[in-house]
Amino acid sequence: MEIRKGLGYAIAAYTLWGLFPLYFATLKPAGPLEVLVHRCVWVAVFGVLLLAALRRLRGLRDAFQPKLVLAAVLIAVNWLVYVYGVHTNQVVETSLGYFLNPLLTVIFGVTLLRERLRGPQWAAVGMGAAAGAVLTVEYGRLPWIAITLALAFGIYGALKKSIAVPAAEGVTVETLLLAPVALVYTLWFAGPDGNTFLSGSVWHTVLLVLAGPVTGIPLLMYAGAARRLPLTVLGLLQYITPVLQFTLGVTVFHEPMPTARLIGFGLVWLALAVLTFDGLRQRRTAAAVVGAVK
Repeated sequence: MEIRKGLGYAIAAYTLWGLFPLYFATLKPAGPLEVLVHRCVWVAVFGVLLLAALRRLRGLRDAFQPKLVLAAVLIAVNWLVYVYGVHTNQVVETSLGYFLNPLLTVIFGVTLLRERLRGPQWAAVGMGAAAGAVLTVEYGRLPWIAITLALAFGIYGALKKSIAVPAAEGVTVETLLLAPVALVYTLWFAGPDGNTFLSGSVWHTVLLVLAGPVTGIPLLMYAGAARRLPLTVLGLLQYITPVLQFTLGVTVFHEPMPTARLIGFGLVWLALAVLTFDGLRQRRTAAAVVGAVK
């Protein structure tokens, strides 16, 4: 029963994240910075209200750690660049950022933890590098949106693993740290064009306020899934998000998909397939060894 519930939470969380482009596209004419401001403020409000309802507000003070300051900066960068990608009709490139995450994890293991790569991992990294070269030539520039999203989210994820703080408290602290900066920007620097919250329609204002629950609910679902499911299952399900984003970019936002770009994405998908099968094989081997020892 717990596994089934965890699967439901995970599929729901990854699906909602995959559908984010539809929501953020509706927030125009608010620009990426204004959307970031409201996302920080309303996620903080949503988090405080949720913790109050759960009688866990006291945990906020205990949850604060210096590392959360860096985590807050990283998630702000991720949110800002993601919304910029959606608002400038580059949803396909945002999906690439989340496809690159598993490859980035392998690269972090080599460069930071001095891990030795297995043959399939070397092959996957090589295909990822080739994909980067193909896409750079095709775009006529580095795919900086994808790279920034992958780096910011990858480092954020690694940092959060080193912090023993529940998901709701962690995200609430991060956004409480960001909210004052966001409000100062709105009040002093945004100007009339950078503040559509009051000048837009009632529906536009409501949509901006909904940034709180829209962001918070999938995070809570993911936290519930992570407590119930093995990392192997979560690792396989994570591709739901970029697949949905890619599909929306091509079919709903009608972004072009020339042959060279498709080849680049194909190389990334092939690299991910190699990594996935290698990871499953390694876990099967490890389980067999443990079983033999017992």
